[in-house]
Amino acid sequence: MNILDKITLDKRKEVELRKSLIPTSQLEQSVLFERQTVSLANNLRHSKSGIIAEHKRRSPSKSVINNSLNVQDVAKGYQDAGVCGMSVLTDGKYFGGSLDDLLTARASCNLPLLRKEFIIDEYQMLEAKAYGADVILLIAAILSRDEIKQFSEFAKSLHLDVLLEVHNEEELHKSIMPSLDMLGVNNRNLKTFDVSLDTSKSLSSLIPDDFVKVSESGISNIEAIKELQPYGYQGFLIGENFMKTDNPGASATEFIKSLEQ
Repeated sequence: MNILDKITLDKRKEVELRKSLIPTSQLEQSVLFERQTVSLANNLRHSKSGIIAEHKRRSPSKSVINNSLNVQDVAKGYQDAGVCGMSVLTDGKYFGGSLDDLLTARASCNLPLLRKEFIIDEYQMLEAKAYGADVILLIAAILSRDEIKQFSEFAKSLHLDVLLEVHNEEELHKSIMPSLDMLGVNNRNLKTFDVSLDTSKSLSSLIPDDFVKVSESGISNIEAIKELQPYGYQGFLIGENFMKTDNPGASATEFIKSLEQ
């Protein structure tokens, strides 16, 4: 069993538990549930940098990245840096995140927020909306075509943007449908954890232009972005590169400045 299978198995148990503790009616009564969402896809279409900056404490491949920062400072710093959106990891067991991180980020900035999570149930999208997210992530590797359709259409009914993540051609072919806003290519092989930008390059021509193309993982320098822009990528998800510093906001500011020169 690879790490993704393991995470998904644990996630199913976790979601069942959460559902038994907090009914959907309670989520729908949250103050943030009525909030007007902000489109990350639109931000990326009109941006020079296309940076989606991430808050991530640790990961299965890197163990601890940074446990000492508070989400509020990170969110404010990212907003001041001029990023297009912020990704907040809400998985606890493997990434050290929580829905409270999402709530804190929402209270600290006006950026579109992506709930970075392993979504296997509509309930998690109601949570995302109730905790202030604007965007949800769907991972093709753990979902069937029918689930991708069901979940993305449900997300759209909640006025949430949908970023669908693929790792290879097979996943891409089963995923293309009008209820998606962005197609993300993850450059990390989830079985081996090897990272290669060639994944983004080889899949770019297969992604229809109706979708905003996003490249994820392994983007640690300006050169990587300059290399991917000619392939039509408008979004770049950067986590570890900023989070491993003492001040992710300042790090993102420097990065965007030198990118736009």
